[in-house]
Amino acid sequence: MATKDKVLNVFKNTDKPLRPGEIAEQTGIESKEVSKIIKELREEGTVFSPKRCYYALK
Repeated sequence: MATKDKVLNVFKNTDKPLRPGEIAEQTGIESKEVSKIIKELREEGTVFSPKRCYYALK
């Protein structure tokens, strides 16, 4: 499974906004890499930031 898919799965399996560090813990992916993936997902319009440093699916 691609790292982007792992990050998306974490978002799909939760009902609250998450921080990149929390996603990194759950996936085993490095926090910096998670932040890059979240940036890509934000640009695609898949995730948004309801409050500073927290992200959730649209």
